[in-house]
Amino acid sequence: MSTPEQNISTFLAERVAAGDFPSAVYLVAERGRTRFADALGNAVVEPQRIAASLETIYDLASLTKPLVTGLLCARRVEAGELTLDSSVSRYLPQFERTDKQPITVGQLLTHSSGLPAWQPLYILAHGERDRALAAIANLELEYQPGTSVVYSDLGFIVLGQLLELLTGKGLVELAQTEIFRPLNLKHTSFNPELAARSGIAACEIGNAYERETCRNTKAGDYKHWREELIWGQVHDGNAYFLGGAAGHAGLFSSAPETLALAQQFVAAQTSLLKPKTCELFRKNLTSGLNEARSFAWQLAETKDSAAGPDLARDSFGHSGFTGTSCWIDAGQEQIFILLTNRTHARTLPFVNINSVRRQFHSLAVAALAKSPPPKQ
Repeated sequence: MSTPEQNISTFLAERVAAGDFPSAVYLVAERGRTRFADALGNAVVEPQRIAASLETIYDLASLTKPLVTGLLCARRVEAGELTLDSSVSRYLPQFERTDKQPITVGQLLTHSSGLPAWQPLYILAHGERDRALAAIANLELEYQPGTSVVYSDLGFIVLGQLLELLTGKGLVELAQTEIFRPLNLKHTSFNPELAARSGIAACEIGNAYERETCRNTKAGDYKHWREELIWGQVHDGNAYFLGGAAGHAGLFSSAPETLALAQQFVAAQTSLLKPKTCELFRKNLTSGLNEARSFAWQLAETKDSAAGPDLARDSFGHSGFTGTSCWIDAGQEQIFILLTNRTHARTLPFVNINSVRRQFHSLAVAALAKSPPPKQ
């Protein structure tokens, strides 16, 4: 008879065999303790095979948004340096224009700012990083701020630049001094060292997905696409253009250290925030709109969210394009981390793995229920 933990591993091994992703590392924690964890498949398939381990480092992609940018913003809110209802133009002069002045910090954090989901800034800014913010400010809004939720990389790129202007420090320095060093993280970084590449899960060959997205636009004749295997280098094209570190993407970490980051959003476990601040991550700040969003996270009450049916409605989570996800049930002090590299060693289209995430959460919840932790 299989154990509850074996049920999780068997399911994910089946998805590896089916070609959804070449590797999967998962970790399920409860009340500060890792309860279940395993590594399956190969973190690198080509040009060589390297098996995944619990210490494999993944490009976390958009998990950067809550785990770094959201956490840094929450610390600024605590310090009184930021307020959710403050106009972004108060901090960034590029947004001092009629259509952008209504946009608030809170709307950027909840993806309700009106900004488009994505644009190739490496093209719009003509290859000049210091023109990226102006390029975003020049875009037309897709809807009136505060009236809808449209997930936007651009909004979190703006937040990253806002943090840099507010503090006078680069995002990498902020993350190092306020998050990584205090938590004693050794395998979490932006722009990991080239020597560490053998311990990192590989991604796509070139940026075929972004290239395809731009094919039928004015950007279709762009000449500087990456053609090589993206391995140990940020996958996201805009983050790569911005130096490997941006408010929306660029973070690399392992499952155990992703857990240490996730714990900062749980009132009973955080060491970087005040427990009361953690209420913001469970609170629906977009009530009445098409998606339930809290401070930098999506809430499980969102229709068809990747949380699945077995997490509490005020659970919050996020995913990354490369195939990563982290969901947190703060009430039960349960954290569910699933890291895959679905963009590696396969042709387009990449598999939508939200159904895998939902099943993983259901199996993990069942496993926790069947195997109560030992009494302390």
